[in-house]
Amino acid sequence: MACLHLNHFIFILLAVQHDLTVVERKLVVTDPKVKDILREHASYSTQKEKHLNGFTLGYVTPWNSHGYDVAKMFADKFTHISPVWLQLKRGQGGSFTIEGVHDIDKGWMADVKKNRTTFIVPRLLFDGWRSNDYQAVFSEEKLQHKLSSTLVKFLKTHRFDGIVVEIWSQLGGHYKSEAADLLIHIASSLHEADMEIIVVIPPALNQGVRKGFFLEEDFNKLAPHIDAFSLMTYDFSQPGRPGANSPVNWVRECVQSICPDADSPWRRKILLGLNFYGYDYSPRGGEPIIGSKYLELLQSFKPKLTWDKNAAEHLFKYQVSGELEHVVFFPTLLSVRTRLELAQSLGAGLAIWEIGQGLDYFYDLL
Repeated sequence: MACLHLNHFIFILLAVQHDLTVVERKLVVTDPKVKDILREHASYSTQKEKHLNGFTLGYVTPWNSHGYDVAKMFADKFTHISPVWLQLKRGQGGSFTIEGVHDIDKGWMADVKKNRTTFIVPRLLFDGWRSNDYQAVFSEEKLQHKLSSTLVKFLKTHRFDGIVVEIWSQLGGHYKSEAADLLIHIASSLHEADMEIIVVIPPALNQGVRKGFFLEEDFNKLAPHIDAFSLMTYDFSQPGRPGANSPVNWVRECVQSICPDADSPWRRKILLGLNFYGYDYSPRGGEPIIGSKYLELLQSFKPKLTWDKNAAEHLFKYQVSGELEHVVFFPTLLSVRTRLELAQSLGAGLAIWEIGQGLDYFYDLL
């Protein structure tokens, strides 16, 4: 997941409500005009009903504060909001502590949940854990119980509805059986407390060919116990191998590879990952960009957007004087809608990383 910070540039327009949706305004097209994006990106519909079926999860990060506003404005579009607040630390003598309390905003939580059924499920990262820390917890049921009870007590104290756990990628494909057993133990404790657990999982296919760290057998073991899986179907390309962020056929294959049976009741637990950030590539490398930087580039260079029909993403090129050409991939209304339609056709849910990074009119489509 790209961690992007909002720095010097601000959105060109303040958010404006509109009677018509982006579809009714005929903005969801293969050939969007730069002037239309700059004029309309902050103009969203007053029609707030949710169009998607099933789980719809939105991540919020402290370093992109606009996400807090988005969560309040469009909470009706989401079943779950996950603020990226918490880190689990292992202390001395078998103790566990949860850090990040200073980020918890009770007033914001109340605003998000006001007159709604939206669940708030903060992300918990196993932060700073070494191999011996994992081995100790995996091998001692007493420590697993202590970890689970610490987590449940903390979530109850702060009135959360559950947790999003990120551990699988940190293990790099090692201790898969042990990690699954720990997650099942945590899930059992949370369910007894009437709370939910969502597990972040890496894609099963890297670059569409090489197998990843989370495969069908891992899904089958966990699926009966876990409420949902946040599948990281983005970052397909990297600065060393530039290209589309999330080619649509690869996304489809990532879902089907861990749950090939389209009629499986577990398919709905897979939350197709949707990036609301992009990448700016140059011969010197590349860097992630968020909506504000994207708008700045459009304003400065007035490029022509091109639709890559194979990846189902838009891109554009620009060149700074004295430098080599840049290529930018960033979500557009059509690329977002294409992935929403894919999620619905697969019977899957949706997880957006993250809602402070995109453009406000994207939410008309949810």
